[in-house]
Amino acid sequence: MIEVEDFTKRYGRDLAVERFSARIAPGEIVGFLGPNGAGKSTLLKSIATWAEPTSGTIRVAGHDTRTDPLAVRRVLGYLPEHNPLYEGMNVDAFLRFVGRARRIRGARLEERMAWVTNACTLGDVLHKRVNQCSKGFRQRIGLAAALLHDPRAILLDEPTHGLDPVQVAAFRDFLFELRDGRAILFSSHVLAEVEAICDRVLVIHRGRLVRDAAIATLQDEASAAGTTLEALVLELVRDRPAASEVHS
Repeated sequence: MIEVEDFTKRYGRDLAVERFSARIAPGEIVGFLGPNGAGKSTLLKSIATWAEPTSGTIRVAGHDTRTDPLAVRRVLGYLPEHNPLYEGMNVDAFLRFVGRARRIRGARLEERMAWVTNACTLGDVLHKRVNQCSKGFRQRIGLAAALLHDPRAILLDEPTHGLDPVQVAAFRDFLFELRDGRAILFSSHVLAEVEAICDRVLVIHRGRLVRDAAIATLQDEASAAGTTLEALVLELVRDRPAASEVHS
């Protein structure tokens, strides 16, 4: 569903991501880990067609992000790290605006509005202005906007930022319900979240993929080494001259 092949992105002379390859299949929730500046947001923006690859190919549901970006946007939901909202609009009006921008009309719009309102627990704030909502609610509003068109591939960049522990637990349950038939790539700095939510993890460091492995595989390796999963991952992202790609 999401296929990245030899993706490289440069900004002038700066190399942000180098020869990154990965695939997320329908039904998978894949965690994306790496320190600040490792290239996570660059890759997510490129999958979402916000940026073009310098080289390599990205496809979402068979659509090439470079040659058919509109088709990619029709099947993709994206919640970026910095959640873009229209602060002065009512939540209901904002979500309807997003729906109309995606050419959702009539009964279908009402159906999707009802679904995201319930799924993201927005009933109490639906008629408030966005700028009157708490940080946690604003994050849920952004998630609702990303899901309104019922996408088959979903990118989530730090989606639990601003949520309290109860909301994080509810979000985890929500993702499990959402996963059927959808490919989900979930970026986070919190390893415990990734371990609890994801089937597999991609670890990026200094723009290169340093590990692609099932969570269960990493847990077994940590146990065999007499260490923790956190220590194992931290070892992968320690500064070193050049990281080689390792796949499991």
